[in-house]
Amino acid sequence: MLMPTEQQMRAAIAARDESQDGRFYYGVMTTGVFCRPSCRSRAAKPENLCFFATIEAAMVAGYRPCKRCQPGEDSPRITRLVELARHIEAHADERLTLAELAELAGLSPSRLQRIFKQAFGVSPKAYQDAVRMRHFKHSLQRGEGVTEAIYGAGFGSISRVYGEATRNIGMTPKAYRAGGRGESISYACRASALGPMMMAATEKGVCFVQFGEDEPTLLAQLQAEFPNANLIPSQAQHSPDLDHWMDALDQHIGQGAPRPELPLDIRGTAFQMRVWQFLLSIKEGDVLSYGEVAKQIDQPKAVRAVASACGKNRIGVLIPCHRVLRGDGSLGGYRWGLARKRALLDSERERNRS
Repeated sequence: MLMPTEQQMRAAIAARDESQDGRFYYGVMTTGVFCRPSCRSRAAKPENLCFFATIEAAMVAGYRPCKRCQPGEDSPRITRLVELARHIEAHADERLTLAELAELAGLSPSRLQRIFKQAFGVSPKAYQDAVRMRHFKHSLQRGEGVTEAIYGAGFGSISRVYGEATRNIGMTPKAYRAGGRGESISYACRASALGPMMMAATEKGVCFVQFGEDEPTLLAQLQAEFPNANLIPSQAQHSPDLDHWMDALDQHIGQGAPRPELPLDIRGTAFQMRVWQFLLSIKEGDVLSYGEVAKQIDQPKAVRAVASACGKNRIGVLIPCHRVLRGDGSLGGYRWGLARKRALLDSERERNRS
């Protein structure tokens, strides 16, 4: 069954339409929870919603089942795995062996390993590591000390978590705990062929390229991503690089100039980073399906997770997630709207014909 359009899904959520339950699920970016369309929980802001075709896709993307509407309770297999996932979350700071988890699930260790990975795209151990990292991040955000947060999340090694955290969240643990406090991020907004475009950059490179309806909305999105960073409106005399980068990207979008090779400060999970790095290798004019990308990164069963990673790309066009389509050749989703995705692909095809 095909997912409804984004407009239909948003309307179903607003109406809490029970007839749409099972056709799609929605996640709330600010809480990390996913729900049925009919969920009676407090309505989230529209800009904080994302959409999934299945429970598994939502779980792979790192979202937790809502305890109020309990998505998945109609499927015994999913219910069993969700209960096990919740057990892992509740005991993330403990040593959980595969044999212990298999006994809880009433399965053999090998079968649990297989069906858990089939459902969620990761092994039980990888899932526990992800939960620990999430707890670690939340502890830092609450202001706990780094060492206390490391051991409180269940990590046994300071050196290990520093390596993991730097790779997964793109900044040091102290910087993440402070919500970007201490970081200076320059930003600028330009009119482009795709509408208002905002770019922001740290000293490492571009960390944010978004398209929207107006500058205040784009700035609010940037502030939500880096709530405690020092956000600095770019002026040529203070940050000439950013202004030059903005002009180069605008010329690429609107005038067909080559896509600028800019330094990027990419921040995401290990899986997302792997997808985004691969997207950088797709040549202009070429398109791949989500399934083909999954195969290229040696994760052939992680098709939905690849789609989710594309949807969470914060650096539009520079990381060309618009070049990934559904298996049937249709456009699929795009964070900044299908009209923009179609325009980008059409212009790239035209340039390759000339």
